[in-house]
Amino acid sequence: MPSEDPLRAQMLPGVAALPKADWSACFPDEAEGWDYYVACERCAGPGLALAAVAVFDTTGLVAAAPVFRMTYRLDTPLQGKFEGMGRAFARIAPALMEWRMLGIGSPFAERCHLALRPGLTGAETSRALDDLLACIQQEARRIDAPLVAVKDLADPEAGPMGAALARRGFHAIPSLPVAALALESGDPEAYLTGLSAATRKDLRRKMKRRDDLCIEHHHQIGELAPEIDRLYEATRDNSLVHYGDFEELPAGYFKAISEALGDRALFVLYRIGGQLAAFNLLLLEPGRVIDKFLGMDYALARQHNLYAVSWMENVRIAAETGSTLLQTGQTAYASKLRFGSHLVPSTNHAWHRHPLVNRAIGMAAPWLSFDRWDPDLRALAHRRAG
Repeated sequence: MPSEDPLRAQMLPGVAALPKADWSACFPDEAEGWDYYVACERCAGPGLALAAVAVFDTTGLVAAAPVFRMTYRLDTPLQGKFEGMGRAFARIAPALMEWRMLGIGSPFAERCHLALRPGLTGAETSRALDDLLACIQQEARRIDAPLVAVKDLADPEAGPMGAALARRGFHAIPSLPVAALALESGDPEAYLTGLSAATRKDLRRKMKRRDDLCIEHHHQIGELAPEIDRLYEATRDNSLVHYGDFEELPAGYFKAISEALGDRALFVLYRIGGQLAAFNLLLLEPGRVIDKFLGMDYALARQHNLYAVSWMENVRIAAETGSTLLQTGQTAYASKLRFGSHLVPSTNHAWHRHPLVNRAIGMAAPWLSFDRWDPDLRALAHRRAG
């Protein structure tokens, strides 16, 4: 992309409007690729507006990202005893707590998939990102959205995008880290050996109770979709953390993903005496398994230790597929850390159209961070401080 090559930044109705080949060239091995985003767009409900922002030159796509629009609640990061306080204030003063927001990234991904044409120089990347962000800020003014945010920016995009965001007046706010388990060996027994003696003993004990347990693998879920939807909602209801619209999945999400991704989406089903008691949606990539969603009937799950059983099943699947990384996502960190995961930092970035409010966001960034209020991360911070 020569420096004199004109760039054209524009808003598009979604990732589906981007050239699939150009997007896939930026993410050649990602299960959450073009097909994944298009499936999410097709089943998204009316409460969530999805779009995309893109920068083109005379030869094609230079940079792009998914975009979403929602009403953001300022108390969304608050959890535990602070959650009730935030909700009460939101009822009293909704106009102060609810802001129209235009977001770069996706509610359906734990990473901001920022597509950048391979081979760009540093100067070309900066130029394209500046134009992309200028387009987003202009769109926010057009639709009268006071707040613009970038959701879950992580490596490798964090460096150049972070610099571009700072130039455009955005403030960095820590997001929830992503838990990931490194698997250096293809042997689940070797993984167990690397755990503490107490954790290893606990996992072995919980794995022994397998009476009436049947594990099934499916790439297509068909008529099972309503049961899977029900288990996901049951898990949300039992969760100790709540992130509002960021947890909402559109109707038909699981069926749409199974149809769009084929053998890259694996549904692991756990039946107790023939009854579906739990499921995992795993996304399969070369070298990585993403534990995307877990749903459980909690009465059966606790009785049969299904969390531990599903964890070891995922380790086994990762080993069988030659994967060296099992990505287990955001939240529920206590068990994931106990089972050997490490945390990969992630950052949100925010910009408000009003300069004084934008300055206040920068000052309040430590209090707006998601990792500050997560109960597991707070407990971990207290242990380390003590």
